[in-house]
Formats: sequence, structure tokens, C-alpha cells
Amino acid sequence: MKSNTINPKNLYAQEGTINDDQRNLAEFISGIFNESFKKTFSISQYPSTGFLVLAATFIILIAGAFMAFEFQPDFYKLNVERLNSSGGKILLGIGLSLLAFKFLFFIYSLILYFRYKPVASVSNDLLPTCTVIVPAYNEGRQVWDTLMSLAESDYPQEKLQLLAIDDGSKDDTWYWMQKAKQTLGDRLSIYKQPENKGKRHALYRGFNLGTGEIFVTVDSDSVVKQDTLRNLVSPFVVNEKCGAVAGNVHVLNKSNGILPKMLNVSFVLSFEFIRSVESALGSVFCTPGALSAYRSEAVFNCLPEWINQTFMGQPSDIGEDRAMTNMILKQGYHVQFQRNAYVLTNVPVQYKGLYKMFIRWGRSNVRENIMMGKFIFKNFRKESKFGTRLLFLNQWIKIVMAYPVILLMLLFIFTHPLLFLSSTFLSILILSSFPVFFYAKRYNDIPNSFWAYSYSILYTFGLFWITPYAIATAGKKGWLTRDLPAAA
Repeated sequence: MKSNTINPKNLYAQEGTINDDQRNLAEFISGIFNESFKKTFSISQYPSTGFLVLAATFIILIAGAFMAFEFQPDFYKLNVERLNSSGGKILLGIGLSLLAFKFLFFIYSLILYFRYKPVASVSNDLLPTCTVIVPAYNEGRQVWDTLMSLAESDYPQEKLQLLAIDDGSKDDTWYWMQKAKQTLGDRLSIYKQPENKGKRHALYRGFNLGTGEIFVTVDSDSVVKQDTLRNLVSPFVVNEKCGAVAGNVHVLNKSNGILPKMLNVSFVLSFEFIRSVESALGSVFCTPGALSAYRSEAVFNCLPEWINQTFMGQPSDIGEDRAMTNMILKQGYHVQFQRNAYVLTNVPVQYKGLYKMFIRWGRSNVRENIMMGKFIFKNFRKESKFGTRLLFLNQWIKIVMAYPVILLMLLFIFTHPLLFLSSTFLSILILSSFPVFFYAKRYNDIPNSFWAYSYSILYTFGLFWITPYAIATAGKKGWLTRDLPAAA
């Protein structure tokens, strides 16, 4: 139901704080982004725990590289033994083939990355009407920050429709939506689902209520920069074939723990490199829930299929962003990435929340790659499809090789534990230097770039099981992280 008023019985003791928030809103939003993107060169920014983690990371990697050098005769002996067996030759051939593919794919990606350029913001007269949909579940005060950051956007008010939908929250999310409504008046419409039905259904309601030519979806634990919306929407004006646009996601709570610091560096590579590459081909595979935009015509073309999507006979309650992207690509539209459309979002601060989030993403990735396989080798668009298909094959190689890699890793650990450790740490030192360099170069922030090394160690030894587990449980339902405490 739509609500325009606040029940006085629901008001909290913080009544007076809202006026202060309203008066200082511009400074609040500006402060978030200044803090998040400030340049820093001093290791003194780290708490003692963070410094110890980074120090331990370098000690481990350097020790691993030294061990690998010392064990060269053992590596040589092992390789000779493999070459003298037919099974070893097959494994070596497969390994070298995959290595060659990955190397050539990386070179191809570099070329595409340097070709990528974000679309510059268009003038107010050219900007289309836009409906922003914010689904929320148990977000509490954070949904206020999200809605206020959107309200501060440098986008013509007469062309902007703000919708917030409470998906049956059990906390005070509805209260904070009402407070935002009280502050913003007719600029914001708020709705409450009668029960928790999931993010997909909340978005579905928003799509049907929206009147804009462009739909923008924003997670309720995120805040946007002042020029984010106009930058995000501009590609639709410049390119009539554009059906969807992915925003540039950074971490909001990166000062609240070691995991957010690691994920912030990881996100920069995932979005600013990988999605730039995909965007150069007009084939971004996933428009993130934190910030995405869709041409309304493209949405309505696939909306019935999207809301009724099933997997293994069960309604799909995860991966709504990847599914929508797939269905828009299938229509022949381009899907782009806007590097200049920033959003800051909260991420898990504990290991349990992190692995549950990755399991959900992994299951969605398996499901949607299967769906994509049904149209990717057909004539789904008039332009060249080679690059898009190459991106698809690269994704499937990761999935297909998940179990063989795990089995070989376990065998290697059992038979040659020291060789495994030394070679693994040396590989991390070499391969993770690229995201370290990339982050340092993009944000002139050398100290924080080193978290890429720590993240690689964590992923290799603490999250390696995610993909195999996600494949085995791809048919399972559940959001997984909804009952966990909100990120601080």
C-alpha cells in the first residue's frame, strides 16, 4: 500500500536528528565520497590488525617465492616424471592449452580495456524521464541514506521519479522510509509489500508502477554520487541500441574491517577492468543490483518471463540482476558499463557473510550461464558476436574446470605439500600484482592496493570451495545473507 503520512505512534526518540541530517545532507554525501576516494600514501592509516595482516601476507609470499627457488630440482624431477607417463603428458597438454588461452584472452582484454571510454553526461534537455526503484528488506537507517543520496542527484526533478518498496521488513525500515517521505514529499513514493516475497517481486512492483523511459535500480544499502544518475542514463541517449547500463560499484564500509578493504580492491578490478572489457563489446554480462539502469521497453519485453523464471522446477529467487541482463542481451540490445557512475555499497565484514554472498553469486552464475548458452551461439544480434561468445567460453571454462582443479589440488597437497605451497604462493605473488598495479594506478593509492595480495590468499585457501559447491547446489533456493546482521 502507498503511504503519504507517518503514524505518530511510530516516531522514535531521534525525531530532532532528522532536521540536522536534512540541513547537512549535501555535506554528508560529499563527505562519504571524499573519504572513499581520498588519496593516501601512509601505512599509518591501518589499524594494528590490518598492518599485521599485510605484513604476514608479504612474509608468506616472499617465503613462498624463496621456497620455490630452493625447490627447483624437485620441480624439475616432478615434471620429468609427468612427461614419462601418458597421463602426465595429457595433463601437461591440457594445462598448457588452458594457459595459452588465458594468456591470449588477457591480451585481448587489455586491448578492449584501452578501447573503452565512458559516455560523457548529456545535457538536461536530452536526459530521458527516469524512475529509480529502491527495494529494501531489513535495512533500517541505511535506506534513509540511500534515498537522500538519490534525492540530492544532479538530475532534473521533473524528470525523476523515486520509488521505495519495503519488502515486508521486520525491523524499522518502513519507519525510515516514512521519514524520507516526510522530508521529500511528492518527490518520493513509498510502498509496503504485505509480506516478504523477495527482491525480484519488489522490483517487479516497481517496474509496473514506474512511468520513466529508463528504470534505475539501486540497492537500499548503497549511496550514489551526485552526478551518478545522469552519467548512468546518458548511454541510452547516445546509443539507441543500449538496453541496459551497469554502474561502478565501490565499497561503502571499507573502513569497518579487513574484508571490506580486500573487497574494495577486488571490486575495482571486477568493475573497472572486467566490465570495461565487456562494455567495449556491448556485452556486460551482469548489471549489478547495487546500481543498474534499463530501457523500460526492454524490461517490459521480458518482464513476464523474468518474474516467472524457474530453475529445475523451482521459482528463481536469486540472480534477478544477471537474469534481467541475460534477457536484455537476448533481445539484441547492447549492455554497457559506465565507469563514471559511482555507487558505494555495504559488503560483509565477516567470513560467514562473505562466503554466503559468494555462494549466491556462484549459483546465479551457473544458472544464467546455462540460460545464456541457449542463445549465445544463435543470431541474437546483427553486430559481431565473436567477442561476446569468447567472454562466454571464458566463463564456462571456469565452471567446467572447477572440479578437476580441486581434485588435482588435493592430490598435489597430499603428494607434494611443500611444492604445492611454494608454487601457490609464488603464483599469487605474480598474478595478483596486476590488480595491485591496476588499483594503485587508477586511484593513486599504493598502500590499499596491497590488499589484493591478501585477498588472493584468502580466496585460494578460504574460498576455493565456493564454485564447486555452487555448482553442486545450483538448484537450491534462498538469499542466504538476509538473516545476517547488517554491515556496520
